[in-house]
Formats: sequence, C-alpha cells, structure tokens
Amino acid sequence: MKTQILIAALFFSGLVAAQQKKDSLKVNAIESVNIKKQVFKKQGDRLVYDVAASPVAKGTNTFNLLKQTPMISSIDGKTLKILGKSDAIIYINNKKSNMDAEALIEMLKSTPSEDIQKIEVITVPGSEFQVESKEGVINIVMKKNKSNGYNGTLKMQNEQAYYNNPNAGGSFNFRQGKWSGNSNFRMGSWTERQRYTLSNGDATFRNESYGTNDDPNKNFGGGFNVDYEINKKQSLGLSYNMRYNKSFNSILDMTNWQNGKLSDRTVNHEDAQTRNHSFNLNYEIKTDSIGSKLTSNVSYLWFNRDKVSFNESIPLGLDPSSEMYKKNYSALQQSVPQIINNYAANIDFLKKTTKGATWLMGVSYNYTNTDNDTRQDKLIGDEFVMDTKQTNHFIYKENILGIYLNYERKLTEKLSGKIGARYEMTRSTGDIIGKTGFERNYNNLLPYLNLNYAINSDHNLSYTFSSRIRRPRFWELNPSRTYFTPTNYTQNNPFVLAAKFYNQELNYMYKNAFYFNLSYTMVDDAAASDLLPLQGILTTPQKDENGNYIYDAAGNMLMDKIRFLRYIRTNYGKNREIGLTLGMNKSWFKDIWTTNYSVNLAYNTYTGGVWQDPTSQLGPYESEELEPYIVDVKNYNMSATLNNIIRLSSKKDWFLGVNYYFGSKVAMEGGTIGVRQSFDISVKKIIGDWTIVAEGNDIFNQSFYRVNGVQPNGKYNNITNFSYPRLISIGVTYNFGNQKLKKAREMKSANDAVKSRT
Repeated sequence: MKTQILIAALFFSGLVAAQQKKDSLKVNAIESVNIKKQVFKKQGDRLVYDVAASPVAKGTNTFNLLKQTPMISSIDGKTLKILGKSDAIIYINNKKSNMDAEALIEMLKSTPSEDIQKIEVITVPGSEFQVESKEGVINIVMKKNKSNGYNGTLKMQNEQAYYNNPNAGGSFNFRQGKWSGNSNFRMGSWTERQRYTLSNGDATFRNESYGTNDDPNKNFGGGFNVDYEINKKQSLGLSYNMRYNKSFNSILDMTNWQNGKLSDRTVNHEDAQTRNHSFNLNYEIKTDSIGSKLTSNVSYLWFNRDKVSFNESIPLGLDPSSEMYKKNYSALQQSVPQIINNYAANIDFLKKTTKGATWLMGVSYNYTNTDNDTRQDKLIGDEFVMDTKQTNHFIYKENILGIYLNYERKLTEKLSGKIGARYEMTRSTGDIIGKTGFERNYNNLLPYLNLNYAINSDHNLSYTFSSRIRRPRFWELNPSRTYFTPTNYTQNNPFVLAAKFYNQELNYMYKNAFYFNLSYTMVDDAAASDLLPLQGILTTPQKDENGNYIYDAAGNMLMDKIRFLRYIRTNYGKNREIGLTLGMNKSWFKDIWTTNYSVNLAYNTYTGGVWQDPTSQLGPYESEELEPYIVDVKNYNMSATLNNIIRLSSKKDWFLGVNYYFGSKVAMEGGTIGVRQSFDISVKKIIGDWTIVAEGNDIFNQSFYRVNGVQPNGKYNNITNFSYPRLISIGVTYNFGNQKLKKAREMKSANDAVKSRT
C-alpha cells in the first residue's frame, strides 16, 4: 500500500508541476494523497470481504470474524448461516476443509484473524463445488507472505452455561524450503443440559411429558497437513484428521401424564462413543504460466459410532410388588452401532486462456458402505428377549459418479458470465438382512448459470441459477428408534428419497456497502427439515409373562390399543420459498464504529402429506391406524441481525461488541417455531501477542425452541426444548512465532460431500 501511495503521489505531483508552468495561480503542492481500499465488493459469482482492509479483523479469531462478515450469521456459536437460512460449507483457498463439523469450528476459533486476507461468500455455488440442496460456500483466502519459519496459537477457554465447560487447543505452522505443514489439536469437556416439555393429543385425550436430559461429553481431536513442493510446477500433499468423543451416562428422565393423571416415569441411560479418521493424498501440477493446473485427490474416511442404552418405564402410584405394577412396568435395551467406510477420488483440470476465459473440467467418484447392526431387547417376565421387529442389520451401499464442466469469461467491459453443469449418476442399495431391501438408480443433470453486470463503480447487478439435490444423511437411513417414552419416539427411515432443489437469485449492490438479495427456491420430493409427528393407534395382542397370547373364556384373543407418537423424516411433497435480504456493511467515524446489519424476509409454502408410514413393522395379529399427516403451510417470516464493533481506544487495543438477533415465528412442515432472539456482548483486549476476550451470549435466555403443530383434524403436538442458551465465557489466546508465515497449501478432499452426511 505504501508503494502504491508513493507512486500515486509522484504521479499527481508530476501533474501539478506541469500545471504550475501553465498557470501560476494553481495550487503548487499536494500535501497528501489518500487511497482507500474497498472492504466489501461484488466479484463474479461471489461477494468479497477484504479482511486485511477492515478494522474488525484485528486481534480476533476466524470464527468471530466470520460472524461479522456481511451475509453470514451465527446464533448458537456452533454453526454458520448464509442469509439467515442456508447452511454454510467452509472452503479454504478454494479447497473444502477436510474436517468434521465440530473440529472445523474449533479450528476456526483457534486461527488468528491476522492470517486471513479475504472472505468470499458464494450464496449460490457453481458446478465445481461439492454442495447439496441450497447450501452456500464460505471461501477463506489466507495471506500469502512466503518466508521460512514457524508460528502457532495456544488457546484456553472456560464457558459457563448450566454447567462449567473448559476447553483448550492449539495450532502450529511451519515452512522450510520445499516443505511446509500445519497441525492442530483440541481437547475439552462439556455437559449439555436440556429441559423438555412434550404434549400431544386431540379433543378426546391428551398426553404430557416433562423432564430433563444431561449429556456429558469429553473429546479430543486434531490433524496435520504436510505439503512438499517437488519443483516450481508440482506439489504433493498429505492430510489427516481425527476426532474422538465420549458421552457416558447420558440420562433422559421424563415424567408422563395421561388425561391429567400421573402415569409413569421413563428413564433412559445412554453410553456413546464416536470415532472419526480421514486421510487425503493430493497431487497438483501447473500446466502453464497463467494459472492452468491439474489437481487430483484420493481420500479415505472411517466413521464409527457406538451407542448402547437402557430404557425403563416405571409405573407411578402403584405398589412395586403388585401384579398391576409388574404388568405396567416395561424396559428395553438397545445397541445401535454405525460404521461408515468411504473411498473417493477426483481429478480437476483448470484451463485459463490468454483471452481471459477459464475452463474447469472434472470427474469425481465416491463409494460408501454403511453397516448398522441394531439390536433391541425387551423385558418379558424376568428376561430380556430380542425384539425381532426393532432388531435390524441394515447395510447401505452407495456409488456416485460425478462429471462437471464450467466456462467463465468476461463478455464485455461491464458484463461477465459463468455457465456450467454437473452430471451425477447414483447407484445405491439398501438391505435390511432377512427382512426387505431396495435398489435406487437415478441420474441428475444439474445446470448452473451466473451473469454479472457492473453498471458503474457504484452499482452492480447479478443473476444466478443452480440445481442441486439433497441426499439423506447416513444416520437418517438407519432404521432404529430413539425413545422419549415407550409410545413417544423418533424413527429413522431407510426409504427417504433424495430431494431436488432449484435455486434462483438476483443480487444488487450499491457503493460496495449496501446490498439487496432476492431469491426463489423450488423443492420437489421434499423431505421435512425436521421430523414429522405421526400419531396413531397400534392394536396388538395381549401376552402373559411368558410371551403367550391371552384369550377370554369364549376363545377370543384379548387385544390392547396403544396410542403412539412417532417422529419420522420422510418425503411429503413440495416446498417453495421467496426470500428477500436487505443488508449494510459500513464503518463510521473514521472506523471507530463498524456496523453489519441485515434483515431477512421470506414467504414459504409447504404442500403435501404423509398417508402411510414406510417404516411400520407389524407382527402377527397386529394392525395400525395411522392418522394422515397433512402439510399445507403458508407463512411469512422475518429475521434481523445487528452486529456492532466499537473501538474504545486510539491504540486499537480495546474493542466492544454488541450484537442482537431476532427471528419471528416460522411455520414449517412439523409445526410453528416460536420467536427466538439473542442479545450478545463482548469485550476484547489486545496485549502484544495476547488476546483476552470476555463474552456473554444470549444474556436473556431467549434462543430456545418452541414448536406448536395442529392438524386439520384437531390433533396437536407441542414441543419445548430449553437448552439453557445463556453462555458466559472467558478466553485467552497467545500467538507465537512468525505471524507472516504462509500456511501450507490447503488441499481439497475427494470425499467432502460424504463428510457432511455423517
């Protein structure tokens, strides 16, 4: 920047000297020349936030920096949203991060903001990106100062919610000659506390359940990335990431009422462990001097989650030694392991021409095998006996071949465009061994178009169209249950179909500070974004303590009618959404006060229904009456994000953050989500290489879920999940070493799309 100012000063002083000879009345000196970089601007298919030119980027971490980036928000400190709705997929230097979601967030929180050059927000990604549904992309571009040496970050943080949760982590980067690398590690513990209120029924009956869930977790994780520059044109890299989480003695304790009378108490004890290992080998060769290159990746992912639980329903108000108590007491135990193996490879060729055009051609292949050997035993008499209906060995295999092509160029001085398509061929089989199976073969052509018109220096207009699909997550396919009570439970569904998304967007930007975004999304074969509550009556024969059927004196089999509430994820019909976002990113009073404001308005329609449960497994003499679940929702909703950073000292070492989020009621397929809001405040102090941050998130405990759903036939289902969102934290970060060190080359992983589905 100093060089640019010096050149500009010499240039303008030359003009002044020439003018002085012509007119002695003209000003004969220029004291200073100010050139200010654009902090926020539109470039092609993306919006670019120039972090290096922003006062917000001093002395914080990358996650907090992202929360202050226009169009990006986070209300829970764990996830990032684009335009308040779309899930964000993180790329680093145009390559998708090779980490699971929680590890990625911790990495972002431990990465100094000084390492970041710019942040690119792509609301509708092109064909080259491995994304699904209406996911957007956040591409973090690191600084490229190249020098030998090392640097690192150490961080300790203590969070106080309902329980106290400490955590710590660090990162280390090095560069020496042709070798470069980085590594990171994280460890911590947290106990999550949730309070539930559940109610369902109609005019003739009602069920209520009240209780809490305490879920303790201990985890550690980390990884490394090593890159070797074979020569000026070729590079070879290897990356590895892992994460381990242990959650033992998680307890769900619910008290249940029926028609206003105390019924029973359900207690569920759960032990779970999750292990995740991923490897990626990358090779890159530059094919010319103007940026063309060939990149290839080979990846392997191993994911394992073991869960065992014991669930018992204890009658209340009865003598434990009585026959009625023994008849109404029930218990079951579950083992729900899941193992995922994924093998993937891809090759990309980027070709740039001397006329300014860019071609991108690529092919990718993913093979995934998931093994879910679920066992459920129920108590009959004094022994646990296998429940054959809920014991399933489910094996799911999936092959996806993708071919994609993009062409991008500047059409005129003001108009540029990008066009592309992605062809995906999916072959999958599901086998519930000994029971049933299915085979799905489908092909998808996913076109993409972006046109960008720079009207002048103050006005920019762009249009984007994209088509995507959303495949079900692997855990959604595993046909197992998770119980709140014996008759109130979630049921996974192996028969969910992939949903088809068609996204359009019109974006206008004024003076690189104010933006307007209009979007329209169509979804066919839509699956509920949350679980759909299906109510019904199961008619089942009565059995004695030995499992034998019971008959009356006339020889008729005695039957029980049991009401149930079964939450499942399944396809229901169509979804349409129109969204409008108005936003502003601007600094005031010589960068003392920086604002990032946005308002999101939306109109949604959901139409369709569920008339049968594809997961029902009926035994001999059993029958099920399922109430149809009708989806007919039309809804206006809005949300607003107001982020403020105030510099408190002229030395730029004290900062105050004041943020506010508001979300109106939102009607969705499963019911209406209540108003949510969050008021956050933070104070940051920079002392050399040390940064101390004190934060209070959701100070008034207003960011929790309340869902109310009513069907046309009068049946209702209400859920309140209060997760104690108020969080007070103190964090200390220390940066050491050469802070201008260039990081190792980030590498794209061939199995990126699969990681998001684990």
